[in-house]
Amino acid sequence: MEIVKQEIEGVAFYACTDPAWAGARHGFSTRQGGVSPAPWDTLNLGSTLGDNPENIRWNFNWFCSVTGTDDEALVKNRQVHGDLIRPVTEADILPDPAQPGTFEADGLITDRPGVCLTIFSGDCIPILLYDPVGRCAAAAHAGWRGTALGIAARAVEAMVRDYGCRGENILAAIGPGIGPCCFETHSDVPDGLRAGLGGDAKAFIRPLSAPGKFSVDLKRANARWLERTGLLPEHIAVCPACTACNLDTFWSHRVQGTKRGSMAAVIQLV
Repeated sequence: MEIVKQEIEGVAFYACTDPAWAGARHGFSTRQGGVSPAPWDTLNLGSTLGDNPENIRWNFNWFCSVTGTDDEALVKNRQVHGDLIRPVTEADILPDPAQPGTFEADGLITDRPGVCLTIFSGDCIPILLYDPVGRCAAAAHAGWRGTALGIAARAVEAMVRDYGCRGENILAAIGPGIGPCCFETHSDVPDGLRAGLGGDAKAFIRPLSAPGKFSVDLKRANARWLERTGLLPEHIAVCPACTACNLDTFWSHRVQGTKRGSMAAVIQLV
């Protein structure tokens, strides 16, 4: 199972093309294919970075159109780098695609067809989960703090506990985000991963030649959290694309700061 870059009507995005995902329309956006001017050029989906709301409406309309999702059914959160997973229904759908989310959470979960879960990233790791048997979907935003706290595992636990899913049935797509090639950190990040993953964290931490500096693989760390909660390795797809390496395709908070747009990941049960 793999995540594949696609382009439809000039809009570039990533998605799992495996037939097992057929019941959950989904996609990870890039910065390519929208109408926003610099510094948000062009497919900006973030509502809090200064872009014109009309641009964001058009961008969501196009992105959702090519991914087969519904821009009039978006549910968004206000991401705070924690591990809270919030259940949502039709009552949480925003009236305007350009409106930002208001409730604090870094993960969303639903079993309601038509509700389009929406999370945002600009180096952090976006994770989409789908159970084709239990008919449940979740989306999680995993920065390094969320990764250390195990937000990916918290999402799976909520699917199992609250929606009757089974870990071996759940599919995972870990989308574009900063890779170990560019994620150079101080000791706080490795320490956080060790506190959460214990001895398993060692495989995702590489000391660098500079004293007190480390390279960390957040994508593989999140994959390990998913395996620990019962997902089969062959059901976990990891996108290799690094957002900080490819500024023509993505925005990077680490490289560009706040003068940029934002990518989004969406998932909607058919």
